[in-house]
Amino acid sequence: MAGMNIQEMFLKQKEAMRGRTRQVTALLREDEVSWRPVPGALSVGEMLRHMWVSERGVRRVALEGDFSYYEKRIPQGLGAVVGAPRTLAEELKTLDEAHTETLAAAERFPLERWDEERVHKGLGFRRKIAVILFGINEHEVHHRAQLMTYLRMLGTPAPEPFAKR
Repeated sequence: MAGMNIQEMFLKQKEAMRGRTRQVTALLREDEVSWRPVPGALSVGEMLRHMWVSERGVRRVALEGDFSYYEKRIPQGLGAVVGAPRTLAEELKTLDEAHTETLAAAERFPLERWDEERVHKGLGFRRKIAVILFGINEHEVHHRAQLMTYLRMLGTPAPEPFAKR
């Protein structure tokens, strides 16, 4: 990765992470969309929906300075922003659309601005744009790991990240 700038690194990392997420989500079945391991936990469908809703909201904070997602999410909770899941195919399609939108927007966003901060005093929020964007990737990895755990609990072995020798 020598000679790669932060924007290129983000784009490359995001694409690689989504490839792995697609491997995991390909193992989900429609009849598992409403499954949750315990009461109060996100269902499979709610988790998928949360992933794309969050990606879009956080991207708007980073690239547009639009805090409307956090202004609703933080005081009212996750349920206020996520909504009810649709079919597995619809949630996966929208997850990919959010990913494509983020790649395009991040690629267009001027490199010289990636070090700027986004600040919302009312929310106690102060982060650099690059940090916010990399947080989108971290968030996806977190929920992909949860989905892998859900799959194991449902009896579907999740794919190994490395080929066994």
